Amino acid sequence: MAAPPSNPLDDSDEALMLAFARGNMNAFEQLYDRHEMGVWRFVYRSVQNEAVTDDLVQELWFAVTRSAASYQPTAKFRTWLFTMARNRVIDYTRTAKQHVSVDAEDDEGEPMFSELAADSRLGPLRQVTSREQARALLDAIEQLPADQREAFLLQAEGDMSVDEIAAATGVSFETAKSRLRYARNKLKELLADFAEVRA
Repeated sequence: MAAPPSNPLDDSDEALMLAFARGNMNAFEQLYDRHEMGVWRFVYRSVQNEAVTDDLVQELWFAVTRSAASYQPTAKFRTWLFTMARNRVIDYTRTAKQHVSVDAEDDEGEPMFSELAADSRLGPLRQVTSREQARALLDAIEQLPADQREAFLLQAEGDMSVDEIAAATGVSFETAKSRLRYARNKLKELLADFAEVRA
């Protein structure tokens, strides 16, 4: 038997976006709560500037609300959302005059490394237990070629599959898979070097 459209059990991202398009503000709040931090971390690690990240993410969520009426669930909502986030990052990097380094400190002299590492669901990041390890990892991510870093962050923060990353970045499955493999191998190598230095 089909469930009514307002059934609270149907809380997939796609169903929530369609409910929001019909005027359900609670559905939007649920989507925002689910994806806010993942999108923010993806953008932040891409542009390396907290203020710019806040602006780009705010613009992204405005775009989500503007697109609600025309939204069609032809792909996963998460893929659609992170593709839009990626497009904003690309637009920014084309026009930006300068970037703040990932090791820049805030007004209190505290970098965001530990917080960012602790929040991530990604395996290597989940294992980070110290500020030094966090710094080493984020420095390593920064050293990746742009295409590898992008694929890595889409998987780490967007929880996207290789198929979804390929679709979002406009490359073949094999290319996306290779970028992820190279990125992971490079990060493992850099983190292993860090561990040896600390030993």
